[in-house]
Amino acid sequence: MAKGLSNTQRTLRALRQEGYICGIVERFNPYGGVLLPNGKRSGIRQDLFNFIDIIAIKPVGICGIQSCGQNFAEHNRKILENEFAPEWLNAGGSIELWGWRKIKKKRGGKQKIWAPRVKVYGKEDFD
Repeated sequence: MAKGLSNTQRTLRALRQEGYICGIVERFNPYGGVLLPNGKRSGIRQDLFNFIDIIAIKPVGICGIQSCGQNFAEHNRKILENEFAPEWLNAGGSIELWGWRKIKKKRGGKQKIWAPRVKVYGKEDFD
């Protein structure tokens, strides 16, 4: 993966290389966030249904994907505590969490590459 890409861009690139049709559904809301001293708002990123950054069309159906970096556990909790995630699954969608980190290309080597840790959620995760 190229250096300097966001986690979302890394996920999009990997999905497209696998032949999936995908797009970003996370949006920047300039009216959210904290109030700054100059009277303006800082803005905030908002996910679709508060847990989806990317939607991918796969041969088995539609998938909602949350993309992150090192804070995998925090995003996992975000999905598991989301009230809409079970509804997404019940409607036939799937959910994946992609957490990006650098790992050694070869055991004992020095070169590192970006690789995703992928978790696929099922209805049993929300019982």
